[in-house]
Amino acid sequence: MRNALKFTSILATAGIALSLAACGSSGSSSSDPNAPLKVIASPTPHGQILKFVKDNLAAKAGLKLDIKEVTDYVTPNTAVQDGSADANYFQHVPYLEDFNKKHGTDIVSVEPVHLEPLGVYSKKVKSIADLPDGATVGLPNDATNEGRALKLLADNKLITLKDGVTTAATPADVTGNPKNLKWKELEAAQLPRSIADLDAGVINGNYALDSGLKPATDALVLEKAEGNPYANILAVKKGKESDPRVKKLAELLHSDEVKKYIDDTFQGSVIPAF
Repeated sequence: MRNALKFTSILATAGIALSLAACGSSGSSSSDPNAPLKVIASPTPHGQILKFVKDNLAAKAGLKLDIKEVTDYVTPNTAVQDGSADANYFQHVPYLEDFNKKHGTDIVSVEPVHLEPLGVYSKKVKSIADLPDGATVGLPNDATNEGRALKLLADNKLITLKDGVTTAATPADVTGNPKNLKWKELEAAQLPRSIADLDAGVINGNYALDSGLKPATDALVLEKAEGNPYANILAVKKGKESDPRVKKLAELLHSDEVKKYIDDTFQGSVIPAF
């Protein structure tokens, strides 16, 4: 019996030691300054900006970056939430807040980096005033970007919206529609491919750039940058804001070198938000 008790005690002690070692390992790996920071991003312009940082600034700052690009608006947040990515860079705060509310996630903004002005594009008319009566206009179908698109149309006097409606606006909130516009709600990524079948489409800046459009010159109208809440952000799961690698990346994304890169590369189609 004494031998059995002694053996049990040894196992218990070993178990405690293993448990403590595991906890220590888990805690240190998430903030190890020598481990690559895994960032998931949209290809354009987010991935391009991150690659500029990786190729030109990261090594000197002692930061290793592992960049993964995806084209949808769900994977980056689910990857950060489940820990398969450390950070993401693709979204604005209104979208993030809506995503957290709908999915029960706890992802937070670290820093705003840039604004991609939402624009109205058309292959059929040269001016927004030339849209014919009954024209079909494509809208992004995710909650915040649809409201944002409708606000852009309202700001340009094509429609009026219900008083007090904000980013949650839908076509049901349109109170005035003198041109009798019809709506085609599509996934944001599909809008550039569908523009030829529409009279016009309201397209997110990154998808416009991906498709070869130049927002600064090809859009019939663009959002204004001043006072715009839709700056794209570096985001992490709550609690990871203090990770030294995240802080380092945020500093690099706000550097003069990145600002110049954005200005020179995108020439007004992407605007630094710092």
